[in-house]
Amino acid sequence: MSASDSRQPALYGGIPAMLMDQWAANLGELLDSMIGQHPQIRWQAVSGSAADAGARAEANVLWREQGFQLAPDAVVWVGAPQALWEHTAHLMLKAAGVDVAAEKDADDGEARKSWEEFLGQWMSMMARSLAIMLDREVLCATTAEKAPPEDQREWAAITVDFEEAPGVIVLAFSAALMELIAGSAARPQEAAASSPDASPQEPAPGKVPRTMELLLDVELPVSISFGRTELPLKEVLKLTTGSIVELNRGVSEPVEILVNHCLIARGEVVVVDGNYGVRVLHIVSRQERLRSLR
Repeated sequence: MSASDSRQPALYGGIPAMLMDQWAANLGELLDSMIGQHPQIRWQAVSGSAADAGARAEANVLWREQGFQLAPDAVVWVGAPQALWEHTAHLMLKAAGVDVAAEKDADDGEARKSWEEFLGQWMSMMARSLAIMLDREVLCATTAEKAPPEDQREWAAITVDFEEAPGVIVLAFSAALMELIAGSAARPQEAAASSPDASPQEPAPGKVPRTMELLLDVELPVSISFGRTELPLKEVLKLTTGSIVELNRGVSEPVEILVNHCLIARGEVVVVDGNYGVRVLHIVSRQERLRSLR
């Protein structure tokens, strides 16, 4: 589905090659699930000005700035040439049953929305990879159509080999984000150096207790909560077909996954083969589970 250059060194001392490999693979998985195509994908580290990066991605680059709830300046910039993002958006619309031919004659508003939705899911995958590396919850924050600063000099170029419209997506990472990642990558090495005789503990091969085996086939109701609200009875009586009820959760916030009415995780809504699903992003703590039962 996707291939990345695993021989690349750590990216400008901040983004490890293994993380870039993961993000390139995530891009391939997302294309596969949303449009059913398997383009070849590879990445490489490049240096130069914003103009140089734009030239590498060809003309008419559409930039998107994505923040993460790690630090105020922890952001990533994604630039895609018009031919690439329009082609991807049209394939998404076609997969959703939209008349793509008619869409091409209209303005690009719907295509941009589709591309932004695609980027939003890719950024959520990035956040999940960061959460694993940093060992903390990482959620996407604000996003905007914004180019990186002019003094940005280091980039990653991801080549997407669509047969009809091949192109290059360029990524840039803020100094604040790179410092967080570099600090996380250095901590295990420091811990190993401080205690050279310590050997990592291997998890004991888990055996399910026999008493637990009795419960493994018990079926539990699983539900997804998009949000809640409270309405006075007079407003409830006014509800009719077509009425809109506003919930207490923003469109970019994760949904709640409930098992037997108990909150156990949070995640993001995805579409797989025409069906809705939820990708788990965070397992809640025991304290949060207890609070959800009150």
